[in-house]
Amino acid sequence: MRGVFGRLNTRRAGSWLKRSALVSMAILLPLGVSVAGPAGPAAAAFNPDGFDFWVDSEMGPIKNRVFRAADGNTSRVVYALDGMRARPDLSGWEVDTEVVRELTKWNMNVVMPVGGPSSFYADWNGPSNFFGLGSAGSSSTGSANSGSGNSGSGLLSGSAGMGKSNTYKWETFLTRDLRNALRDRLGFSPSGNAVFGLSMGGSAALTLAAYHPDQFRYAGSYSGYLNISAPGMREALRVAMLDAGGFNIDAMAPPWGPQWLRMDPFVFAPRLKANNTRLWVSAGSGLPSAADGLSFNTVNAMGLEALALANTRAFQVRMATLGANNATYDFPAVGVHNWTYWADEVYRMIPDMSANIG
Repeated sequence: MRGVFGRLNTRRAGSWLKRSALVSMAILLPLGVSVAGPAGPAAAAFNPDGFDFWVDSEMGPIKNRVFRAADGNTSRVVYALDGMRARPDLSGWEVDTEVVRELTKWNMNVVMPVGGPSSFYADWNGPSNFFGLGSAGSSSTGSANSGSGNSGSGLLSGSAGMGKSNTYKWETFLTRDLRNALRDRLGFSPSGNAVFGLSMGGSAALTLAAYHPDQFRYAGSYSGYLNISAPGMREALRVAMLDAGGFNIDAMAPPWGPQWLRMDPFVFAPRLKANNTRLWVSAGSGLPSAADGLSFNTVNAMGLEALALANTRAFQVRMATLGANNATYDFPAVGVHNWTYWADEVYRMIPDMSANIG
C-alpha cells in the first residue's frame, strides 16, 4: 500500500508541477517566454589582462577572474555578477562587454565570479531536483565544479553538476570564502567594496549589500528583478530557471517563507536605507534602438526589460516611501534586455561608484 500511495503522491506532485509550469508559461508568453533572457551566440572574448583565481567552497572549487587596478592599489574592489545564463568558463561581463578595461583605468580591482546559472547568488535549501530526481535527461551525479546546463535549451534541460549534485551556497562563497581568499592571497581590502550585476545579478547585488554592509558599501542593479513577491513573479522565475539550465526554484527557497522574503529587495529595502548603502538602480524602457534590428531576440528582450522596469519602478516607489535618498535611478528612454545597454549603464555609473568605494 505504501508503494501505491507513494506513486499517487508522485503523480499528484507531477501534476502540480505541470499545472504550475503552464500557469507560468501563460504569464510569460506575452513577455517573450522566459525572464532568463535570450542566450544569443557569443564567442568568448577572453581578456589576457585578467587571471584565473580559484577558491575552494562548499560547492567545490570556484573559478573567478581578477583584473588588477591600473595603479596597483588593493583597497578599491568591485565584484561583477552575471545573469541567469552564467557560463562555466567566463563571465558574461568579459565575454560580451569591455567594461573591465574602463573599470581598471579608474583604478578599481575587478572580481568576476564564474558560473552559478539560475543561482541568484543565494544559499539554497538543497540540491536542485524534482521530487528527489535529477533534471530530465540528466544523471544524478556530477563533478562538483562542472558547468551546469546554461544553454537555456528548454524546460527541464541541463545536466547534473553544481547546484544539482550539491547545494548552491553562493552567498556564503562571496561573503566568506572569496572575500577571505582575496584578502589573504592578494591583499585586497575585505570592506568598503562595490558589487553590481544584471538581471539575476542585479537582484543579488542588492541582497549582498543589504545583509553584508561591512563588505559592500556600494551596489548596482541593472534590469534587476527587485519585487519578486509581486503577483506572478515566482512563477515567472520558475519558468526562467527551468529554461536557464533546468533548475527548480523550490530548491532555492520555499514560497513566501522567510528565506524567500529575505531575497526580495522590495521587502528588505529598509535595510538598504538603514545601511546608507550607495545604490545605482536602472532599467531600460523596453524600446529598442535601430541597432537592435527586428528579430525574435529583440522582441523577447523588449518584454523582459518591460518586466524588469516594472519591478525596478516598484522598488523605487518603495524606497521613496521610506524616505531613502541614497540611490541614483537611471531609466534610459531606449533600452532592452541585452549586454549593450548593461555595458552603457556601467560607464554611466563608474564616476559615482569610484567616488564611493575604497
